[in-house]
Amino acid sequence: MDSPTRSDFEAPVEQQLQVQEPRKTMKSWDSGHFADPVDPSIDFLYKPHTISGLVLMVGCFIYYAFRDHGDDSPKVGAIATLCTFLFFATITMRDGPFIRPHPVVWRFVLALGFAYQLLLTYMLFQDVSFARNLLNKLDPTIGIPIPEKSYAENCDFTAENIMNGIDEFVIAHSVGWFAKALILRDYWFCWILSIMFEVCEYSLQHQLPNFAECWWDHWILDVLICNWLGTVIGMKTCEYFAMRHYSWRGIRHIKGYRGKVKRAVQQFTPHSWVRFEWGTTRSFGNYVGVLALLFFVLLAELNAFYLKFILWIPPSHPINILRLLLVFLCALPAVREAYQYMNDDRVKRIGMHAWLAIAAISTEVLICIKYDPDLFLMPFPPHVVRFWAVFAAAVVLYPIWQFVIVPRWWPAEKVKSE
Repeated sequence: MDSPTRSDFEAPVEQQLQVQEPRKTMKSWDSGHFADPVDPSIDFLYKPHTISGLVLMVGCFIYYAFRDHGDDSPKVGAIATLCTFLFFATITMRDGPFIRPHPVVWRFVLALGFAYQLLLTYMLFQDVSFARNLLNKLDPTIGIPIPEKSYAENCDFTAENIMNGIDEFVIAHSVGWFAKALILRDYWFCWILSIMFEVCEYSLQHQLPNFAECWWDHWILDVLICNWLGTVIGMKTCEYFAMRHYSWRGIRHIKGYRGKVKRAVQQFTPHSWVRFEWGTTRSFGNYVGVLALLFFVLLAELNAFYLKFILWIPPSHPINILRLLLVFLCALPAVREAYQYMNDDRVKRIGMHAWLAIAAISTEVLICIKYDPDLFLMPFPPHVVRFWAVFAAAVVLYPIWQFVIVPRWWPAEKVKSE
């Protein structure tokens, strides 16, 4: 899993994923197949503190529980319950694939993801009116019908129209694709995902009016400018981390104040880096895995639009930003675990982060379908049906050609491609 030198970075995937035994290691779940080895510079920070945590939690109970919270008691009790769950889960959950800046950070992210899944499960068994009223009680600006903004009113390809089409969401596009590049670590994957999302927007315009955009908005502003810019910056960042020389020393072994400060700042950078080589045509399993990952990433993207449309959440509301931030933090270790599950024969089960991410995305889809079934029963335009029929046929026929016909009739070509 370490990539300490340039030669390791250029080595095969299996060699990149080998775990090098450090001088001191922390035992991680699944025999360390998902986690980087840990060589802590401060042993105290890497030891379990379950008893201390329990004393701290009870102390907080004593300090806050005996106060008079008045009408806010239900809200305070709900917050205290959530904090108790997050605290317990952060202490007791197993480590994931990342150890920087500290494993407890990623255990907290996993706990947040689990709490979000519990919330989604509860909301799945409610109706749309209850969900809107609940959100309206949390914030009066939510749960009120909002007009959908149209982006396809004047599609003349002029400089004035292009400038009018640039708003705060242009920056959001670029930042989002920078984040996706850090998650997926592959140019081709990002480009395919970018194009497929625009195709999904074309296909779902009859359901979500704000998916209707001018052609130059789809392919110039979105794909060629915003998405491309974010992807390139993100991939350049990945290349920088991949080409670094990773050799860590503890702060106590570094002389000089400047060196110690630099090492402290580096604690917030990756411990090691693995370049993702998805190998879509390497095997049928990789082909299915990449398609599944592409499918769930697209679902996560579409869920953001459907949820805010169905629940009447303003596009610029902080709840949308918080959800996207949570998705990003959860996706970083989830995709890493999915990649290792696909490419490391030693790994026999999918990781916790990946399992939870799939569950949350699937539950969001079920919520959207249950809350507004009429929206999804709207008939698709004939040209959309024809396109997806051809696309589905290509997805099915390609692996038959690549993994059945070619190896049988042209085995030399198979060996050459490998």
